[in-house]
Amino acid sequence: MSVCPCGSGVALVECCEPYLKGTAKAPTAEALLRSRYTAFTQADIDYIARSHHPSTRGQLDIAGTEQWAKNAEWQGLELLQVTDGQAGDQHGEIEFKARYRIKGKDCVLHELSQFTQKQGEWLYVDSRLPEIQQYIREAPKAGRNDPCACGSGRKYKKCCGARA
Repeated sequence: MSVCPCGSGVALVECCEPYLKGTAKAPTAEALLRSRYTAFTQADIDYIARSHHPSTRGQLDIAGTEQWAKNAEWQGLELLQVTDGQAGDQHGEIEFKARYRIKGKDCVLHELSQFTQKQGEWLYVDSRLPEIQQYIREAPKAGRNDPCACGSGRKYKKCCGARA
């Protein structure tokens, strides 16, 4: 038995496969997200489209999605934050990172996905990029011609800046 690509640690046949085959419905938004990731690893575009909410399904580029799914080497799913999306909820939001390799380049899909429950079935609605926390430098940046902060008396560019 192969382990499910979604990262649950459970066998595929006991984890996402029943959702992909349509013999069961994902009980939570997280289960749906994991099953959609698994569908991408298997290039199961029918499931990806079927698990997409009807209101946004028309925005799905089927051919492009299929090409991407087939050409990517899927390397793992990391859930960063799950907000709501349980059986009793109507909506859920999950921040995640999906790692893949394409044309020899390592890539990361980092997004916040929105889910809704419609007639007892969880569906993917849309996604957006997470807000990036801007780094604010506390000390002034050393200029190339400023004296080096290490105290050597040399210019930064000829001292510690040369190692950077």
